[in-house]
Amino acid sequence: MAPASAGLPGVTPEDDGGGATVAAPLAVAGEYTDRFLEMYEKLHDPANGYFSPQGIPYHAAETLMVEAPDYGHETTSEAYSFWLWLEASYGQVTGDWDPFNQAWETLEDNMIPTTENQPTNGAYNPADPATYAPEHDHPSQYPSQLDTGVSVGSDPIGSELRQTYGTSEVYGMHWLSDVDNIYGFGAAPGSSTLQGPNHPGPSYINTFQRGPQESVWETIPQPSIDDFSFGGPNGYLDLFTGDASYAKQWKYTNAPDADARAIEAVYWAKQFAEAQGAGSEIAGTVDKASKMGDYLRYALFDKYFKEPGCESTSCPAGSGRSSAHYLLSWYYAWGGALDTSGPWAWRIGSSHAHFGYQNPLAAHALSTDPDLVPSSPTAQDDWSESLDRQIEFFQWLQSSDGGIAGGATNSVGGRYAAHPAGSSTFYGMVYDEDPVYEDPPSNQWIGMQGWGMERIAQLYHETGDARAEAILEKWVPWVLSEITVTDTTWEVPSTLSWSGQPDTWNPGNPGSNAGLHVEVTDHGQDVGVAGALARTLIYYAAASGDQAADDTAKALLDAMWTQDSDDMGVATVETRTDYGRFDDEITPGGNGTYVPPGWSGTNPNGDVVEPGVSFLDIRSFYQDDPMFPEVQEYLDGGAAPQFTYHRFWAQVAVATAMADYDRLLGDGVGEPDTQAPTAPTGLRVTGTTANSVSLTWAAATDDVGVTGYEVLRGGAVVGRSSTTSYTETGLDPETAYGYTVRAYDAARNVSPPSGAVTATTGEGPVVEPGGCTGALTVVNQWGGGFQAAVRVTAGSAAIGGWTARFDLAPASFVQGWNGRFTTSGSAVTVSDVDWNGSLAAGASTEIGFTANGTAPSSVPVTCTAD
Repeated sequence: MAPASAGLPGVTPEDDGGGATVAAPLAVAGEYTDRFLEMYEKLHDPANGYFSPQGIPYHAAETLMVEAPDYGHETTSEAYSFWLWLEASYGQVTGDWDPFNQAWETLEDNMIPTTENQPTNGAYNPADPATYAPEHDHPSQYPSQLDTGVSVGSDPIGSELRQTYGTSEVYGMHWLSDVDNIYGFGAAPGSSTLQGPNHPGPSYINTFQRGPQESVWETIPQPSIDDFSFGGPNGYLDLFTGDASYAKQWKYTNAPDADARAIEAVYWAKQFAEAQGAGSEIAGTVDKASKMGDYLRYALFDKYFKEPGCESTSCPAGSGRSSAHYLLSWYYAWGGALDTSGPWAWRIGSSHAHFGYQNPLAAHALSTDPDLVPSSPTAQDDWSESLDRQIEFFQWLQSSDGGIAGGATNSVGGRYAAHPAGSSTFYGMVYDEDPVYEDPPSNQWIGMQGWGMERIAQLYHETGDARAEAILEKWVPWVLSEITVTDTTWEVPSTLSWSGQPDTWNPGNPGSNAGLHVEVTDHGQDVGVAGALARTLIYYAAASGDQAADDTAKALLDAMWTQDSDDMGVATVETRTDYGRFDDEITPGGNGTYVPPGWSGTNPNGDVVEPGVSFLDIRSFYQDDPMFPEVQEYLDGGAAPQFTYHRFWAQVAVATAMADYDRLLGDGVGEPDTQAPTAPTGLRVTGTTANSVSLTWAAATDDVGVTGYEVLRGGAVVGRSSTTSYTETGLDPETAYGYTVRAYDAARNVSPPSGAVTATTGEGPVVEPGGCTGALTVVNQWGGGFQAAVRVTAGSAAIGGWTARFDLAPASFVQGWNGRFTTSGSAVTVSDVDWNGSLAAGASTEIGFTANGTAPSSVPVTCTAD
């Protein structure tokens, strides 16, 4: 495709003859932008089959595919999040934002359950969020008995969300949809009853439900709306949970990494659109992403809202924020009764966190971007805390070789078992080499490295975070050493093997992790992984100037383009030996589809679910797939089948890496951009505290476009911002600091500095030796309530615990976090939780709370050290 000519956004469309109409780029395109547009056309070409007739992205263009989804024409919230990325890049290249907004509308219509899909949420009680059921090691140990005798903590955000949005509905994506209704359940968006096989799709379904050993080959699909139309007498419920009686119900599971990736894509779309003067065109979508981020906070809490460090089912039930681990966990879930005459509802978080799910860039957006900070009073603080906790998680898990290890859990075995002897911990959570699933191990696949580190690189590019930079400086050389590109072939790491464990996390003195190691045991040609690795290297190279990262990213993109392009995108041949499991039947204690003795049910298509069935037995539709004869030949003793797959997410990963390369590193087809932006003007101090300075300034201009700003203190860069404001924290009290700001563009041309300003931080607390002090600050107010923070500071000697007291009269306390709260009228007493009680001399910790009424003008706080 020849470079398109410049033109107004969406006004000068071109047709390349392939049936897809693409708007002209805003500026002279480069080679990699042309490649992006060509891949964009292929993805949207109806003949290639990436989208359903309703405009929903399939997991893959091919139907015969078994991995996380068990059918290629299912879709995931992951696929939607990648679609948003695709349209964000398209908007950046062309200035046409209609497809981006349409992608979110389709997501909202088909992946976020409607009022009818979650009809009894109004009965949800945040003080009693769910009934405990233990997880088990093997599917054969299910169903898992519900146990009302195990204490469950309170949900600290449920009431706040209801008050903020005027509804009890949850605004988050369910993770899995049967787009063509191949199973025939007909659990349709907008319905609380099953529509059956005649429904044209899509249909909410679920699969994984039975512990870490349950691979996709061992799952039993079930509808997310279970009205007992199919399955056994209790639908499918008694395959998973044991109960005295079963009620017809609805239930949804959210994949937090997908919602976070969607928000990440919206953050970048906002940067691109605002640079074009088109921010208002996507403002509605930005608001919806902010709302999604509000509900995504459920992923920051333990599954049953128990406190971190839990080692038995009798461990403390959480209150306020004491159950928060602040990491993006593996899921959050919600459900309830279908019978509106006897309503009830539940919600849970998750105790397991994998580094590959973390998204510090999304946390940065949700805590700093005024248009993306969620509306709930405590959301900004939650995401600010989560940002730091996620970065620390990467630091804790980084091996001595550079790769990032698995994650952590607050519920060993999924049943709050005792920590194995000698286990490393992270804020009370125990190290887990393979969080959540073990068949195959969850941190064996290199893709987690690409997904997780791509967000670290974006954060570094956007903010200059020194912790992110240090992680990348160790990770990038490791991954570069494992990538090979020649004129005829290329390969990236594929399979990883881990040994040892990290040092127990000490935020004040992180360990070296000398005993934690990773080995690359296999290499391959996964184009999606290669795209993710290339994007990581692109953002790192753009921020650091690292030439090796730049060269390797370019070489990978060039190799895939020249060696693996086809009519549908970029793809390589895969040999699928795992397809030998299509007809596996359960063996005692081994692999296979487990159905409890005596259980029998029927799927909508007539497939019988009973003991002894295989994956294929309950998915007979696969036998009609045009690709299945190759699988059958393998099952009959022939060679392993080979297929060329076109996964939607993988195509988007490569396409957007092409767009990013031109935007951040490419020279285009004309003269290189050598003109620096103008100097920012109007720098001023907008606020100070004892430990922070807030700045704002007027935007700089550039012939191509300003990418961001560097904030300098004493001539050294202390941070970056993509907006015209910045707050530096961690400063000393009663100290003068001098600042300037300079702008930079995508070609890394840097403007002259702005005029200088000086800011003096306020007074710090007076702390007696051996004791502690407390200071209360109101951080947000609204009609009828407010949010406040209390900072507790140790004196000149370390303390092992603390208790703070204050009186809010005439206001009244509602809920708090990061401490144990008790109240007597308007008087509040708060003491430390396990992880924030021990403070070094002069060190501080902060707790927060919300209250009803008008905030007092001044609230004295007394503090007593234990």
